[in-house]
Amino acid sequence: MIDDTIAAISTAVGEAGISIIRISGRDAIKIVSGIFKSKRNIDLKAVKSHTVHYGFIYDSESNEVYDEVLVNVMKSPHTYTKEDIVEINCHGGYVPAKRILELVLKNGARLAEPGEFTKRAFINGRIDMSQAEAVIDIIRSKTALSNKYAVMQLSGSVKDKINEIKNDLVALIAHIFALMDFPDEDVEIFNDSELIDGIKNAIRKIDELLDSSEKGRIIREGLNTVIIGKPNVGKSSLLNALLNENRAIVTDIPGTTRDIIEEYLNIKGIPIKLIDTAGIRDTDELVEKIGVERSKEAINKADLIIFVFDNSRPLEKEDYEILRIIDDKNVLYVLNKIDLPSMIDLDEIRRISNENYISLSSVTKEGFDALENTVYSMVMENGLSNNEFLLTNMRHKDALLKAKENLMSCLNTIERGLTEDFVSIDLNAAIDNLGLITGETANEDLINEIFERFCVGK
Repeated sequence: MIDDTIAAISTAVGEAGISIIRISGRDAIKIVSGIFKSKRNIDLKAVKSHTVHYGFIYDSESNEVYDEVLVNVMKSPHTYTKEDIVEINCHGGYVPAKRILELVLKNGARLAEPGEFTKRAFINGRIDMSQAEAVIDIIRSKTALSNKYAVMQLSGSVKDKINEIKNDLVALIAHIFALMDFPDEDVEIFNDSELIDGIKNAIRKIDELLDSSEKGRIIREGLNTVIIGKPNVGKSSLLNALLNENRAIVTDIPGTTRDIIEEYLNIKGIPIKLIDTAGIRDTDELVEKIGVERSKEAINKADLIIFVFDNSRPLEKEDYEILRIIDDKNVLYVLNKIDLPSMIDLDEIRRISNENYISLSSVTKEGFDALENTVYSMVMENGLSNNEFLLTNMRHKDALLKAKENLMSCLNTIERGLTEDFVSIDLNAAIDNLGLITGETANEDLINEIFERFCVGK
């Protein structure tokens, strides 16, 4: 248990119905007792856990009443941090919450660091590292689907998968020690099928998790989608129509969009990070030229490219130049402005792409359902089954890849006929890498790095 008591405002800054000041630590109840007047003269130190009490926060030195409040008292160990926690619910607004927090700090608490409440939950053993990371994923989730997978991770879905593999590897180490302790059994390690099969089975389980990581990354972080095309083909109009708002300026003047514009869109639960780019063409105009270069940079980082053609204009040199740039990319081809008379060579469009090719109008929104269905199928392939496990965190993926390397080294060691010690070293290294996911083998720098991403008060 950590000795000091921390406090922070846990609600967003601004006008609201309530604000919450959270206090956690061994002196939490004592500190709040000294600044709380109950209407019924209740002593907070004597109340039952998980009870709510009405009264006023006041400064005992000046006897000034700060606010009318509700105080929640939650006693260790059945709390978020496994420490005593008190939450003061005051009127919403920056000033009331700030004044009460300052009073709490004046009476013995210190200001919490970013993510320190969740960090204490991890240190005190209530959650593992993957569950702690799920907390911030819930807060930052962009769609109901990304929120669902974050909640699954918070409930222990990742921890359970990792612990299953770790337990298998621990059993294999025990099996190696048994071979070493009973050499009269005449089973050489490099001929032991139980050990070899066990390692291969662990690799198979890791591969299953890794196979889900690309879908998981997209659901957690969003699909980086870049809208490109030559100037004035309707890229900004398409962005505005997808968002149902006038986010980008639209004119008939080519080169209106000078810089990239980023917004998020929800397509069947998938967060789509839409990036509207400057039209790609040769230009001597300095600002537009910078915009074109940024468009090319965005293309290199994209998960998906939406290449927009103008149905009312023939294909031009700029179209073919863009095709050359995106030759090896994941591309959805969109024929825009089908509400206007067609001047484009449709046979040439079909030659470019028979599969990922959509006709639509950003004005009438004809073809938008087909666009969304195609984007989803390109990303999710066969879709998502109900409650399908997905590995969403790329830090977890990196640790799994390292653990797999350790296990492949095990098989190589056995094949070369080396001693049991070498095999057990690689097995222990794999266990350590898996432990990075749950936090069991994480060092202080990694722990601090993860929790620094949190907001203060969580």
